[in-house]
Amino acid sequence: MAEVSHLEAVLGQVEDHLELSIARLSELLRIESISTDPAYRSECRRAADWLSTELTGIGFDASVRPTEGHPMVVAHWAKAANENGGAVADAGGPRNLPHVLFYGHYDVQPPDPLELWKTPPFEPQLLDGPQGKMIVARGASDDKGQLMTFIEACRAWIAVTGGLPVNVSVLLEGEEECGSPSLDAFLAENTEELARDVALVCDTSMWDPETPAITTMLRGMVYEEVTVKAASRDLHSGHYGGPARNPIRVLSRALAALHDETGHVMIPGFYDDVPEMPDEVKQQWKSLGFDAIGFLSAIGLSVPAGETERSVLEQIWSRPSCDVNGIIGGYTGEGAKTVIPAEATAKVSFRLVGDQNPEKITESFRAFIRDRLPADCEVSFKSFAGNAAIALSTDSPYLERAQAALADEFGRPAALIGAGGSIPVVGDFKRKLGMESLLIGFALDEDQIHSPNEKYNVKSFRHGIRSWARVLDRLAA
Repeated sequence: MAEVSHLEAVLGQVEDHLELSIARLSELLRIESISTDPAYRSECRRAADWLSTELTGIGFDASVRPTEGHPMVVAHWAKAANENGGAVADAGGPRNLPHVLFYGHYDVQPPDPLELWKTPPFEPQLLDGPQGKMIVARGASDDKGQLMTFIEACRAWIAVTGGLPVNVSVLLEGEEECGSPSLDAFLAENTEELARDVALVCDTSMWDPETPAITTMLRGMVYEEVTVKAASRDLHSGHYGGPARNPIRVLSRALAALHDETGHVMIPGFYDDVPEMPDEVKQQWKSLGFDAIGFLSAIGLSVPAGETERSVLEQIWSRPSCDVNGIIGGYTGEGAKTVIPAEATAKVSFRLVGDQNPEKITESFRAFIRDRLPADCEVSFKSFAGNAAIALSTDSPYLERAQAALADEFGRPAALIGAGGSIPVVGDFKRKLGMESLLIGFALDEDQIHSPNEKYNVKSFRHGIRSWARVLDRLAA
């Protein structure tokens, strides 16, 4: 581990320059890097250029790499590796040190609906909030504020010591919010350059404002669109109501059959590859003191609606789910139109856990729908996502060191948690680069990511910078 005096000086540097760090984050937040809208292509490039320039300015060998879509930013701490590939020269001579790959994304979600923002989404504001000052802007928490915590930690180390305590590479993506269409090819083409000892991913949350967390479980995902067609055209419901098959009715019955009254998914074989969590893990989750009623009441609900015998945390972290995300069919405009539609469409997503296979779940879902089609109906499907769940090793030495670093910063142990959502890049790192990940983030559930008035607490930003400074120090042990 680096000299304690070095770490203390680095943390002092963070404190002394926090306002400048916020100002730099604000510069990045002003760039409208909306990846899903082609109209903002130049803004995405501008964000990539800005980040590359910042990394170069503190001593990284950084470049903007083109893809079929928005560019990647790749950077390496140029002084870290010598001709032996991974030895760092310091006062005590060369030492073999870990080489980490930090991942973040600079693209953001569209800010719509604009009328619900209290301040312009790309004009960052420093406002008062329940946890003190907060930075309000699109991307403040997801993921610009998060990735800047790591860059600012590196900046502080370099300013104080002239270098970093471990070898560091950086990969910043510009298409995470639109499905990462260029990522597979980029990882395949640059495997040797990007495959490192461990990946650091800062796109997750703390347990609560005072308790850090390391995410060790991520649910996978299958996303399907299903369309049922019946008559050759839309029909007048007075002329045909009764004898004509209504695809909305057919599709609705099939969708309703997906769950029983206890919240279980009724697709045959759906739970075949779902493991039961060990009792000690369930006990650890129970000790977190999760407020299930408060969790639901914050969004206007009061009664858990999933598997009745499972806790809310179990449902989110370790159990699979099936949800209808949208239904489209017939006339949906203002006023009335008496029509029996020719077709109806639904979008259905599955969150996967354990060893559930995305291809198997996809085929089972399709068979389930086909089995419920009456005469005169046909069905078609589209797939939009398919990735398996990820369970990260809990006995990794990197995890142990990260836990120690976070405990030093917050004065309490880091919670080992699951995440209900998916971060596909973590699976890509494991399968394509043979690399485990440490998922350490400083967002909060209340940050309203993807929603109007997204924010990132200054307290979270400060702790994030300081925590990464400590993690880099610990990883050098």
